[in-house]
Amino acid sequence: MRSEALQLYQPINTLKPVADNVWIIDGPIVYMDMAIAQTPFPTRMTVVRLNNGDLWCHSPIALTPALKETVDALGSVRHLISPNKIHYAYIGEWADAYPDAIAWASPGVRDRAAAQKIPVTFQADLAEQAPAEWAADIDQLIFKGSRFMDEVVFFHRASRTLILTDLIENFEREKVRDRSLRWLLTLAGNVDPDGKAPLDLRLTFLGNKAQARRSLKQLFQWQPEKIVLAHGHWYRTQGAAELKRAFRWLGEP
Repeated sequence: MRSEALQLYQPINTLKPVADNVWIIDGPIVYMDMAIAQTPFPTRMTVVRLNNGDLWCHSPIALTPALKETVDALGSVRHLISPNKIHYAYIGEWADAYPDAIAWASPGVRDRAAAQKIPVTFQADLAEQAPAEWAADIDQLIFKGSRFMDEVVFFHRASRTLILTDLIENFEREKVRDRSLRWLLTLAGNVDPDGKAPLDLRLTFLGNKAQARRSLKQLFQWQPEKIVLAHGHWYRTQGAAELKRAFRWLGEP
C-alpha cells in the first residue's frame, strides 16, 4: 500500500499543544510488515516538559533539522522513551543528535531492534514504576497480559493526560483513502469512534485477561481527562469514559 492510502495529520513536524507543558508532534507514514502486506501507519510523538525543564520524548518520530530546532526551543532533551518493542526505530538518530539524553528501553525492545538490525543503544530500562528522573511529574506502569508485548503506559498528573501507544488505535475513516485498508482497520476494530487495541493484539491477551484487568484498574484509578494515542484521533476530553469503552473487550477490572 502506498502512503497515499492514509491522509496525514497536517501539519507534520509541528508542535501541537495538548495541555500546559505537553505537546504532540505528528510525523510521516511508516510501514509495518503485517500478515498480508506492508501496512502504512501515521506516526506521532509526545513531548512533556518536566518541572525541572528537561524534555521527555515519547515514541520519537523521524528527526529533521526543522523539527530539532522546534524541539530545542522548548528545553533540553533528556529522555527518549520506547513505550513498547515496536516503537523505537528513530531513537537511535535522536540519541545521536542529543548525546546527553538517556534512551529508555521497553520490555523486549533490545531483542526486537537486534532482530530488525536497527542500530540503537539503550542506557536504562523502564520498570513498573516511574524512575526518579520523572516521578514528580509522570506515573507509569507496564500493561501486562499480552503474550506478544508489554506496553509501558504513562500518566501526566498535572494535565491528567494518559499517554498510550498501541493499546488504543483510532483511525478516522475519512483519513483512510485506501478501501482495502479501511476494511482491514474496521475488521481489526481500530476505526473512530470505536477505536481500541487491534484485533491481533487483543487475541494475544487470551488466557491472561485477569492480569490485564489489574493493569486496567490502575488506569481507571488515574482518572484521565485526555488520552493521547500514537495512531489516529486522540481524546481531548472524557478520557475515563473513552477508556471504559475501548477496553470493554477485557471486561470489568
